[in-house]
Amino acid sequence: MSKEQRMKSDFTYDNQHLTYQSVTTQLNENNETEIIIRDVEPTTPVKTKKFIPSYQATLKSRIVEVPEEIYEASGIMILGQRIKSLLFTTDVAIIKNSNAQSVMAVYPFTPQLTIMQAILNVSSAPVFLGVGGGTTTGKRSVDLAFQAEQLGGYGVVVNAPMQNEVIKQINEAIDIPVIATVSSPYDDYIGKLESGADMLNISGGAGTAALVAKIRAEVGPTVPIIATGGPTGDTITKTIQAGANAITYTPPASEEIFATLMEKYREDSKHKD
Repeated sequence: MSKEQRMKSDFTYDNQHLTYQSVTTQLNENNETEIIIRDVEPTTPVKTKKFIPSYQATLKSRIVEVPEEIYEASGIMILGQRIKSLLFTTDVAIIKNSNAQSVMAVYPFTPQLTIMQAILNVSSAPVFLGVGGGTTTGKRSVDLAFQAEQLGGYGVVVNAPMQNEVIKQINEAIDIPVIATVSSPYDDYIGKLESGADMLNISGGAGTAALVAKIRAEVGPTVPIIATGGPTGDTITKTIQAGANAITYTPPASEEIFATLMEKYREDSKHKD
């Protein structure tokens, strides 16, 4: 269907071109994460709900979707934008084809400006950039944070080992949020906040929800908390109920989606005449 035909069909309320493929993850019966690719059809407007007009391009009809449970969170207002979902990836193809409201670009290597620039160039959503905390620290992290701001980052993320003194220096050097990662109840999260961290990013594995509840009880209701949501809608909901304002979602890798898609193609080919 051409763009002109799609525009014409809009005037007749023909929404068939809105069909798209949703790529999500879920746990199977063996408690392992599996990729689900499903065709999503346009829904009929319900009288009790507001109708949301939509547009979907033909060639960009496959989307990595964050779990719907994330939108139960309050969100965090950052530079005028209310953010509830953060995509935890540096895969530019995933970033370009996702409905997440923002990106958390943290990776297990020394932060580099070329990587920051590549992600910022691709993403149409706000990006929060990692500036070290383990191997990379001190003046180098401060400089990276300043450069991240100049490149257009919405905030910088420091890893759990980052010293409080460096957090303070970063806070003094930039005018975008400093997000401090907390990985266990033994981290000095109070010290991080007192040193200038504007938000906490809680990543405690299977114990994240309990850690969020503990920290929320100590820091009060106003400190912004981002947290990993876990593998299911239930774990995401529990994390939000524990006090998280926004949730990070780890999407499947491109090669995993490709493998699932090829399997789907092979299965579909069996049913062709």
